[in-house]
Amino acid sequence: MDLIAFEAEVAAKIANGEIRTPTHLCGGNEEQLIKIFEKIGPDDWVFATYRNHYHALLKGIPPEAVMRQIVHGRSMTPCHPGHRFFTSAIVGGCLPIAVGVAAAIQRHHTPEHVWCFVGDMAATTGAFTEATRYAGGHKLPITFVIEDNGLACDTPTREVWGSGDPDVLHYSYKRQQPHLGAIAA
Repeated sequence: MDLIAFEAEVAAKIANGEIRTPTHLCGGNEEQLIKIFEKIGPDDWVFATYRNHYHALLKGIPPEAVMRQIVHGRSMTPCHPGHRFFTSAIVGGCLPIAVGVAAAIQRHHTPEHVWCFVGDMAATTGAFTEATRYAGGHKLPITFVIEDNGLACDTPTREVWGSGDPDVLHYSYKRQQPHLGAIAA
């Protein structure tokens, strides 16, 4: 109920003109996020989307600090390094950074974990494919969470991207010649 009340306060501030910048309100995913954040430790890293108010609150950032960011026009891009919380207004913008942090954690053998939240639109991008394949291939300490509301802002994601699989022809072969680099003249 605290999450819902917080967003209602944000909506009221938008309605009365206190907030005049783009703001993406949360809602409808409270139960799912609460369950996910029960697994997220205080030393874990969270990379969120531009719809991030609930994430910030659940990560433990004080509501006054979150509201201050929103009122000052930073609803989509708040970053709180002390809480290991980062966002981006760019669709999929946090993906490579989150993977880099996970790689650093692995290299330093520290116990933290990275949680990277993306919307269903970002999950259709090449950046998502590259991030998840690299992280999986290197067994990085990162969990990707796709928040699927079926919309890319207000556009139906599947209507824009389609729902069919592409026609891909895949074959394997054994290379006969070694790869040769460029020869210096």
